[in-house]
Amino acid sequence: MVTLLNGVPRQPKRFVFVLLDNFTLLSFAGAIDALRIANRLADAELYKVIQAGEGGDVVNCSSGTRILLDQDLEDLTREDTVILCGGVDVQKATTKRLVNWLRREARRGVTMGALCTAGYALAKAGLLDGKRATIHWENQDSFSEEFEEVLLTKSVFVIDGNRMTTAGGTASIDLMLTIIANDHGEELASQVADQQIYTSIRTDQDTQRLSIPTRIGVRHPKLSQVIRMMEQNLEEPISPSILAHEVGMSTRQLERLFRRYLNRSPKRYYMELRLQKARNLLMQTDMSVINVALACGFASPSHFSKCYRAHYDTTPYRERGAQATRIKG
Repeated sequence: MVTLLNGVPRQPKRFVFVLLDNFTLLSFAGAIDALRIANRLADAELYKVIQAGEGGDVVNCSSGTRILLDQDLEDLTREDTVILCGGVDVQKATTKRLVNWLRREARRGVTMGALCTAGYALAKAGLLDGKRATIHWENQDSFSEEFEEVLLTKSVFVIDGNRMTTAGGTASIDLMLTIIANDHGEELASQVADQQIYTSIRTDQDTQRLSIPTRIGVRHPKLSQVIRMMEQNLEEPISPSILAHEVGMSTRQLERLFRRYLNRSPKRYYMELRLQKARNLLMQTDMSVINVALACGFASPSHFSKCYRAHYDTTPYRERGAQATRIKG
């Protein structure tokens, strides 16, 4: 359908949303609704949405809702924009056929984006090499281990040339509002945001996670500074004495600070951060248990296994086995 925009004939811009099995509904819904509202407010078909996926029949999102697809993975045109929608078990959903299709369409010059975990599929196809990108914070550790050629950031979304990625959740709305603003002006984008009751439009300069004080429920600048240093140094942990020195206090003062606000020692808190990263790597990559241990600052696999079992009540090997069973099922 050809629409008139300011009296000038204009073809609608086609967005082909490729829904991967177990995709996140929130990211998909936020994105397509922004485009729908833009059409309504402009009283013109600025954007056309196509729902595609392997098989072209139906696909399940992670909440169990089934979405009817418009088409299979078909040939597109250079003017189309592909938006991959990922979610749970994105590695399993990234099939050989999908990867080959992405590479073929990329050779046509098709613009491609990825919502939530779907950045994994673009990276697997080699389409993010040398580019800035982002992915949901829970997948960042495993992603950075597997795709060293990608310049991973912690932004809510990233646009690098004809590649776009988001961190998931409502970040898809921010990306679409940016696209609408670039295509048709800031005023229309703001009107769309108002319709969505979206009061704070984020840019690619905003980070995806809550601030450390908000996450831990404590507003103490030195405590936040120490935790930030811990999070940035999981592979090579820093001793409590050095952490204390960096923020201008004694080791004993640091101990009291953690006990007072977090009810645990700095050493214990640091260990929990490292074990959380280890669990993400075990669940989301095929890295060996030994390499996971090294990536999380454990020099000895036996010490890693002992600490992991004490915290999660299972061994790293059993965790890996259980994850493999879930993926196959």
